[in-house]
Amino acid sequence: MVETADVPLQGGSKNNKNCSPDVSIIIVNYNTRKLTLDCLASVYDSLTSFHYELIVVDNASRDGSVEAIRDEYPDVRLIANRDNTGFAVANNQGMKIAKGRYILLLNSDTVVQPDTLEIMLGFMDRHPEMGASGCKVILPDGSLDKACKRGFPTPAASFYYAFGFSRLFPDRPKFNQYQLGHLSPDNEYPIDCLVGAFILVRREVIEQVGGLDETFFMYGEDVDWCYRIKEAGWGIYYYPRTYIVHYKGASARRKPMKIIYEFHRAMWVFHRKHYAKNYGIFTNTAVWLGISLKFSLSLIRNKLVRSKPQKEFSSGRAADRKTSSEVNT
Repeated sequence: MVETADVPLQGGSKNNKNCSPDVSIIIVNYNTRKLTLDCLASVYDSLTSFHYELIVVDNASRDGSVEAIRDEYPDVRLIANRDNTGFAVANNQGMKIAKGRYILLLNSDTVVQPDTLEIMLGFMDRHPEMGASGCKVILPDGSLDKACKRGFPTPAASFYYAFGFSRLFPDRPKFNQYQLGHLSPDNEYPIDCLVGAFILVRREVIEQVGGLDETFFMYGEDVDWCYRIKEAGWGIYYYPRTYIVHYKGASARRKPMKIIYEFHRAMWVFHRKHYAKNYGIFTNTAVWLGISLKFSLSLIRNKLVRSKPQKEFSSGRAADRKTSSEVNT
């Protein structure tokens, strides 16, 4: 069940109730009040000629997120779910009420730059053949979030990635099909897959291929969406002329069992949906065994990691959650 507060847009010229929005920005929140408020603040600080609307979907947070968002940003269109519906379902809820020519999925644990909307929307307007695009995504330490430009996780690409061939041969395209490490993150080019932390999608694309597949709870939905977008004949483009900062979860922290399960379940769901029919029983069995082994090792490693207190950056942003996905089959 959901409770929806649909507040008329107001404020500055970029978020004007008298103008149809160019882009609907959808942010899913789950117990990340401070992160989400920082993310919203960064959007409101944007310097852009485009009009936008902000839609926040809260998945039954218990940290006062809903009250804080209503209090600090009353013009945000807010959907307050009574249950944690998952990342895919929540984004689809936002898309159903979105009015923009474009839909931007934006993680709650991200901060956009003042020029991000202007540059990315301008790019999409100039390239109508592109169904989706993404900018550079960096981590708080300045390094690249490698998930922002990827190839699809075919069995071969996943094998080379999982067994370290991509690290041994960083300049060989054959062994870098998944994370595309042989391509400079400072150059622009068409790719297969973007990361759910920032995906800008044309409305016509969503009308054609649909929203996120709700079979995925919180991992894999971005890879699946990009796969369907490309199958429908649209281009997907990596455009690093601007960037966002992604305060994603620290990998060393102990994770709940559900997080580990959903991460590995997404790998098999994606393979079964898109690749299993193209391979024989030997390959499909090998993929299933590989995922099962990785899942078992992850459980063991997780039990060995002592829980650590949540880390806070100097800005007050916490690195405690990862809602988008990397799927390695």
